[in-house]
Amino acid sequence: MAKFYLLGGENTIRKSAKEINKAAFLDAGGSPAVLVFPWARASFDDNYLRRRRLSKYFQSLGARSVDFVDFSEPTSMIAERMANTELVYLTGGQMIILLARLKQTGVDKLLTKYDGLIIGRSAGALALAKYGIVTNRYSKQVKAAPGLGLTDLCIKTHYEPSKDGFLENFSQRQSIFAIPSHSAIIVDKGNLSFLGEVYLFEKGEKHKCATNQLM
Repeated sequence: MAKFYLLGGENTIRKSAKEINKAAFLDAGGSPAVLVFPWARASFDDNYLRRRRLSKYFQSLGARSVDFVDFSEPTSMIAERMANTELVYLTGGQMIILLARLKQTGVDKLLTKYDGLIIGRSAGALALAKYGIVTNRYSKQVKAAPGLGLTDLCIKTHYEPSKDGFLENFSQRQSIFAIPSHSAIIVDKGNLSFLGEVYLFEKGEKHKCATNQLM
């Protein structure tokens, strides 16, 4: 079973979660082969400015290779590529779009069998959770959307204290882990640890989770 890093968000230009990514890379052997799924946006960046930037970033952290999966690749080819990597990275964007593409290609099933390390950033983290707290970009309605359930959590990424009222009310029926940008939850065989500031909303109350010291 995979080990998961659920990252609340990151500005990759500023490398604002560098220490968390560095910890994940060390956890994946120090110089992992990284496979990126850039599927969480409505359109793909074919000029690959973001891809080049992400590749250089990950190489600076010790990745021995950084590859990107194309949405048009057959599932068998994606499965083979995943089998030859130690770290899978799901990017940010829109959770619903990412989930649809993962299911359409059969990657959702591949992820359940993957035994390396998976980093989910923002939408990627939401997709890995049992439920993700999302806001409709048009109606502004906030709801808990079902994810893949690879981690048995309900999470809110890009958490800011201005959302406390909703999270306190919602947590009367569902506990929520709120992850600010540049913070993360590590899930390893059902055990949780926390990097940066992470909060648990439970039965209408907010609690700060004990934080592990970053290396």
